[in-house]
Amino acid sequence: MEKLLVKGKKKLSGTIQISGSKNATLPILAASILNEKKIEIKGVPIVKDVITMFHLLKHMGSNIKFNFRKKKIFINNKNKKLRHVAPYAFVKTMRAGIIVLGSLLTKFGKAKVSLPGGCAIGTRPVDIHLYGLKKLGANIKIKNGYILAEAKNGLKGAKIRFPSISVGATENVIIAASLAKGTTYLKNCACEPEIKNLTDFLRKMGVKINWLNQREVKIVGNRKMKPVSHKVMFDRIEAGTFIIAGALASRSLKIAGIDTKTLNTELKILKKMGVKMKISKNEIRVLESKNIKPITIRTQPYPGFPTDLQAQTMVLMTMAKGISKIRENIFENRFMHVPELNRMGGKIKTRGNLSLIFGPQDLNGAEVMATDLRASVSLVLAGLVAKNKTVINRVYHLDRGYEQLEKKLKKCKANISRVYS
Repeated sequence: MEKLLVKGKKKLSGTIQISGSKNATLPILAASILNEKKIEIKGVPIVKDVITMFHLLKHMGSNIKFNFRKKKIFINNKNKKLRHVAPYAFVKTMRAGIIVLGSLLTKFGKAKVSLPGGCAIGTRPVDIHLYGLKKLGANIKIKNGYILAEAKNGLKGAKIRFPSISVGATENVIIAASLAKGTTYLKNCACEPEIKNLTDFLRKMGVKINWLNQREVKIVGNRKMKPVSHKVMFDRIEAGTFIIAGALASRSLKIAGIDTKTLNTELKILKKMGVKMKISKNEIRVLESKNIKPITIRTQPYPGFPTDLQAQTMVLMTMAKGISKIRENIFENRFMHVPELNRMGGKIKTRGNLSLIFGPQDLNGAEVMATDLRASVSLVLAGLVAKNKTVINRVYHLDRGYEQLEKKLKKCKANISRVYS
C-alpha cells in the first residue's frame, strides 16, 4: 500500500509547470475511435485515468502508441475493425470510460459498455447519456451491469435538450452526433473548456461543429475524416490546486503553462479571499497571503465555481478569520474529506449539501485517508500547513488525476515523500 508523508510548515517557492488536462484528454481519446486516419495528441498528462483509457483502446484493437517522454499519443486505425465492447475491468475505476459508448455506437452501429466506476462522490447516473443517444435513434437496454446499445441503420441527427447539465452526457452525444446522418442541435449543454477542446479536436478531423451560444451546439455529421494533430489544453483543476497551495504555504510560487482567462471565476473568488497574486496571460505568481478572509461559495457548472476545487478551497477556508460556507450543488456525497480535515484540527460542520468552516484553525498532522481524487489532494494541501507529520493513505486516488504531484511540490521545497508498506 502506498502512502504520502507530508511534513508541514515549509515555505514553498519556485515554479510549477501545469500538465495537460486529464478531463480533456479522456473524451478526445474516446473520439479517436471515429477516425481511421493518423492522429497525434500532444501534451497528454501521464496519469492513471489516461493510462487506463489507453489500455482500454488497445484492448479494443486500436493501433495506439504512447510516447511517455514526449507526452504524445499516436493512433493509426487504418483498416482496423475495433471490438465494440468496453469491459468492466477497464471502466470500473474511471467514470469517463462511458464516453466510448457514443463513439462505438456511431462508428459501428453497436456497443457494449460496462456501467462506469470512478470516485464515490455521488450516484452520477448515466440516464442523461442514454436519453441523448436514444434521441439520436439508438435502442438501449441495461443487462448484467452493461449498457447494450444498437443503431442498425446508423444514428440520425435530432434536436435534443438535455434535462439537466451534464459534462459526460454532452461529450458522449456530441461525439455520437459527429458521424450521425444529418444535423443535430443540442441545447442545455455543459460548456466546460475541456468540452470546447474536444469540439476543436473533432472540428480538425472534419466534423462541422458550431457553438451557437454558451449552451447550444450544432453538429453536422460527416464520416469523411482527416488526419489530425491536436494539443490538449492545460489542466485548470491542477492549476487551481497549486494556486491554493501557494496561497497556503508559499513566499512566491509561479504557476506556469496556463491560460488565465479560463480561470476567471476561480481567481475572482481567491482574490476576494485575500490571496495575493500577480496575474499575466500564461502564468500566475502567488505571493505570501497572510490575511485570508471568509467567503460563501456554491459549486456550479462552468462558468460557475468548479466542484473539483471545492475540497482544496475548504482547506484555505480553515485559515480564514470567520465562518466560510460551501454549498455543493453538483454531487450529493462530496464532503467525505470533512471528517479527515477535522481529524487534523479543522472545525467544519456539514448539514446536507452545506458545509460551515470555522476559522482560523491551526491544523495538526494526523494519519488520514483519501476517499476520492480531489479529497486526496485537499489532504496534501492541509499537510503542507499542518504542524508535524501527515500520513495520507489510499493515494491511488491521487494518481488518477495528478501528474507527479510530489515531484512538483518537492521541487518547490515541500517536505513530501511516497512510502510503500
